[in-house]
Amino acid sequence: MMARWKTPLLGFVLALLVTTLSGSLIQTQFNLAAIAALGAEISLTTRLGTSAQDLLGFAPLYAAMVAVALAVALPLATLGWRWLPLPPGLLYPLAAALGLWLAFTIADALAPMPTLIAATRSLSGTLAMLGGAALGGLVYACCRAGRTS
Repeated sequence: MMARWKTPLLGFVLALLVTTLSGSLIQTQFNLAAIAALGAEISLTTRLGTSAQDLLGFAPLYAAMVAVALAVALPLATLGWRWLPLPPGLLYPLAAALGLWLAFTIADALAPMPTLIAATRSLSGTLAMLGGAALGGLVYACCRAGRTS
């Protein structure tokens, strides 16, 4: 049973889910915070409803971006480990965050609007989104090591 947790494919899928879901929720809350800063009152019900809508609407598109970023970053991290021998619990989160940062940079350069994902307009929003990717990278590292926690 533990052998299943060691497969890179399962680790990739779980990392993709963690990164996508956390990123979607993070960007929703950053967007709502920006609206609240303009003086709008945002209830818990609105926050939860908007979060659910974004999980259905934004998350699938974001998952595509994350999938490409992780599909490049995680194997490169595995290959690069020879030259940068970091512990997997640091290597894969760092690779996932850097991969997503590169994806944001490319998407913003290609998008017709100044910033494709509004939460990444600020340093705090970008770091929060990259934190979600790092968490996904940590999940990947744990799966590769055969640990579930």
